[in-house]
Amino acid sequence: MSDNPGASPGDALLDAMEPAPATSGAASGEIHQVRDPLSWRSELRRQWGRRRTIWAFGLLLALPLVLVGSFAFGERSSNSRGGASTRIFDLAQSGAANFSLVLVFLASELLLVLLAALFCGDAVPSEASWSSLRYLLIAPVQRARLLTSKLVIGIASTLLATVLLPAWGLLVGGIAYGWDPLTNPLGENLTWGQFLPRLALAMAYIFVTLLPIAAIAFWIGTRSDAPLAAVGGAVLVSILLNILDQLDALDPYRNAFPGHYSRAWQDALAVTPDYTDMVHGALWALVWAVAFTMLAYRRFRRSDILS
Repeated sequence: MSDNPGASPGDALLDAMEPAPATSGAASGEIHQVRDPLSWRSELRRQWGRRRTIWAFGLLLALPLVLVGSFAFGERSSNSRGGASTRIFDLAQSGAANFSLVLVFLASELLLVLLAALFCGDAVPSEASWSSLRYLLIAPVQRARLLTSKLVIGIASTLLATVLLPAWGLLVGGIAYGWDPLTNPLGENLTWGQFLPRLALAMAYIFVTLLPIAAIAFWIGTRSDAPLAAVGGAVLVSILLNILDQLDALDPYRNAFPGHYSRAWQDALAVTPDYTDMVHGALWALVWAVAFTMLAYRRFRRSDILS
């Protein structure tokens, strides 16, 4: 179902192919170059004009607040029973750094995966569900340009979500629990000067590991007119690969699965970091992402305009 039910099928084409504003020279008969059709700015405006994008980022911003409320409720419950807080509660409530780390741990394997599949998988089938895709396909622009515009904005939205999650977690955690640096369960500390660059490296790695899911969703989106099929299909593939990754009988082939090294980002935050698994995970993620992106372009280039 469309996020903008009042829009007509041709509105997508009119939004994507907007002319340059008129100038005084137009009256004198001069020829002015028209702004490039299907621009990234136009696609960005369309992306942020959809309710699902607003709801997705709203959920992302609400998650730290929900955790703070849950931890406070958990403290009251444990105190009333005379029990002790669990380790994850103690870790999250010891300061902003620990809270943001727990937030990333909880969101990286499900929420961010879902958002990557949503932003990249919904772009093409949403146009088809509005019956506006055929208008875009007969426009005087290359199909690769149309696909690239949607892919770039989808990847950029995923990157924004990946950066916003720890930054917002640091702010909420600092206000709620103070600005203490990272402390692991063994009592070892990382100063803010050590923690922030490593957190940035960890989030960059998480973003790279999201690219295969985004590419799979994007590829499914070029083969289906249903946005739910693209998003749900990519998430199901991720779940299936995670299940297969638990089978020891698949060694060493499971090392090539996109999610096999999904938790390697935690190595960057150790007192003595080891980046070996992160390098392997990033390389395999890029291989999967490039492969499915090429399949998406190949499929879209051959798609029937009347389909």
